[in-house]
Amino acid sequence: MKDYLPEEAPSTEALAIMGREFGGSVPTNRIMMNDLTIQEALAFKEELAAVDGVSDVTWLDDAVDLSKPLEMANEDTVDNYYKDGRALFTFSIQEGEEVAVTDRLYELIGEDSALAGEALDTATQQKMAGQESMYAAALLVPIIILILVLSTTSWLEPALFLTAIGVSVLINMGTNIFFGEVSFVTQSVAPILQLAVSLDYAIFLLHSFSDFRKKTADPQEAMQLAMKKSFPAITASASTTFFGFIALSFMDFEIGADLGITLVKGIFLSFVSVMVFLPALTLLVYKWIDKTQHRPLLPAVPNKGRILTKLRIPVLILVALIVVPAFLAQSETSFIYGIGDQPENTRAGSDIAEIREHFGKSTPIVVLVPRGDVASEEALVQEFRALPAVSDVVSYVSTVGAAIPPEVVGEEVAEQFYSDDYSRLILQTNTETEGDEAFRLIGEVRAIAAGYYDEVHTLGESVTLYDIKNTVQEDNTFVNMLTLVTIAFVLIVTFRSVTIPLILLLTIQTSVWINLSVPYFTDASLVYVGYLLVSIIQLAATVDYAILLTDTYREYRQEMPALAAMKRTLDEKIFSIGISAAILSSVGFILWITSTNPIVSSIGLLLGRGALLAFLMVILLLPALFLVFDKVVGKTTWKANFYKKEN
Repeated sequence: MKDYLPEEAPSTEALAIMGREFGGSVPTNRIMMNDLTIQEALAFKEELAAVDGVSDVTWLDDAVDLSKPLEMANEDTVDNYYKDGRALFTFSIQEGEEVAVTDRLYELIGEDSALAGEALDTATQQKMAGQESMYAAALLVPIIILILVLSTTSWLEPALFLTAIGVSVLINMGTNIFFGEVSFVTQSVAPILQLAVSLDYAIFLLHSFSDFRKKTADPQEAMQLAMKKSFPAITASASTTFFGFIALSFMDFEIGADLGITLVKGIFLSFVSVMVFLPALTLLVYKWIDKTQHRPLLPAVPNKGRILTKLRIPVLILVALIVVPAFLAQSETSFIYGIGDQPENTRAGSDIAEIREHFGKSTPIVVLVPRGDVASEEALVQEFRALPAVSDVVSYVSTVGAAIPPEVVGEEVAEQFYSDDYSRLILQTNTETEGDEAFRLIGEVRAIAAGYYDEVHTLGESVTLYDIKNTVQEDNTFVNMLTLVTIAFVLIVTFRSVTIPLILLLTIQTSVWINLSVPYFTDASLVYVGYLLVSIIQLAATVDYAILLTDTYREYRQEMPALAAMKRTLDEKIFSIGISAAILSSVGFILWITSTNPIVSSIGLLLGRGALLAFLMVILLLPALFLVFDKVVGKTTWKANFYKKEN
């Protein structure tokens, strides 16, 4: 996650300085070994330090003088490293080598010991990203095929849909090789999301082709007419999604850009595939489409439009009552800025729980200050130790002693704490990696250090998350506003209206606010990256439903009164909108069920629930708004040509 922070973030700058000055990283990983004597623990420390990719190994001998009896050392300090025959070691793992090194460490420590830390979290996510994507696809594709079979009248059509979009998904994910690397979120979410969002385009085209086949005997002419007829709706749908995903690319927290660019590329490729490849493929196999026709598998529900339009007043009242609380609640939700805890039914999760049971929570914070002022460094260590959340401070003055020159103890010891320009202090804290307490402590540490030095750098997992919090919160307002503006522009151009875009955006944004308010009312924390991504993705992806309904309603409104036009529109389009929502919702819930990554799982749950809410808003709230504001829409739409004779 820290790789996606902007270069000017304080923790990014601090990490670069420490890498340059000390050649290591923050020791955010821990191993707990059971049933070891002091001598056995020292021997294991040497074994651990000898593992390729492991550095900065710290244990009790770095905090106290083991040549003296342990009883003479500070009891709290000893308990941080050695307790009841259990030894706890902290260390760093080389960036980029997390998977290989953690695998070697598991071989070293066996089943009876415990490993935990930031590098293990990274390794776990890297391993699971590809596996879980395949697992999700294996569950999802049969569900999508079932939905498509139920919604079409040819056994072959679902295969055409999936082939056209599947080809674009493969090209999209394959061309990511030119980026060098993509995030685990992109790898897990992008292919499935592209499939779900852009299937609509193929459905629009082939349904239009099927309609024109009934009007003309020439399949090629029918396809030409279908392409001309469906082009505006497909272009509008693709454009809103395209520009919505472009907004992600403007996030300072670059995981948004990573996902956004991949999805933008995917939407463009899907559009080209549907408008170029799918027509050619369909004309090659249209005879097989005819031969594989079957009766509709779902029974027709009569008078859908009449029933739904009767609900317009209760719906307007209900939405008016809940929209403000939902808007306020979604802005008050408590957030997680990292990836959260590992599930306890996994080795990683159970190891974390075991280490915490015996040694408590530990979140190291590294402080870098200019070298040379030993008195200030000694006073700084004392102030840090006085903080309730700090259990120990490992530094030169606390371990070796301020009175002993570095030249006396040797280079190997001194270089752990001193570079040519900086002094390094490692604070062992008992806070979580994030949250109010952890973030408050970072502020206190920085403030105390600033009282002694003009230049202070802090780093560690909690510091990184603190910077992520500040970065994504700044992203939120700008990116959401950019999404709204770009989608509004597309809608204005598409419908040549001032009020229609407002009505459509209000409808979908209401579903977004309700969706994002659920965690607040259920007292659940929400992964902030998931919150930010879904607030954009839901708007960009589900506005297609509103576009499809509005496009059809506008045509019928030119031929008949508003109520009759809306009834007919709902009768004809509710099924198509429902199919699109069912596919996107299935994608979300499958990601939620299959992913062990809290970010991906959070995106899945929000997306699945959001698609259903957007569907309900489009078939209930949107018709009500159009009927209530019919005259205003007619006056503010260029060449609306609405039917004027009222029955």
